[in-house]
Amino acid sequence: MTPKKLIIIGAVKLAVLVVVFGVVYSMYGCNTVRGVGQDIQKAGEKVGGAIERAGNK
Repeated sequence: MTPKKLIIIGAVKLAVLVVVFGVVYSMYGCNTVRGVGQDIQKAGEKVGGAIERAGNK
């Protein structure tokens, strides 16, 4: 493999690791399945608000 491919593979592995830790951390912070649903809903609202603000510019 070329060094460039190794760097890309390493970056992908790091990204997956960060996502996994993020999911685990968010579930730990919620304590319940209901809490996870509420957190996902709040995140969706924030994303939706950001999209609306970007569209109004």
